[in-house]
Amino acid sequence: MPRTARKRSSTAINHIIFRGINHQNIFLEKEDFEEYMYRLEKNIRLLFH
Repeated sequence: MPRTARKRSSTAINHIIFRGINHQNIFLEKEDFEEYMYRLEKNIRLLFH
């Protein structure tokens, strides 16, 4: 059975997870992680500036 969806935070602060099921790495290449961080930072700037 799927879990219940999380409620949206009124502070807009969320926890971001960097690993997959059974603690497996989800970024196998350094470039993939860097691209993820670039997109995350870009979206944070859009939301808070």
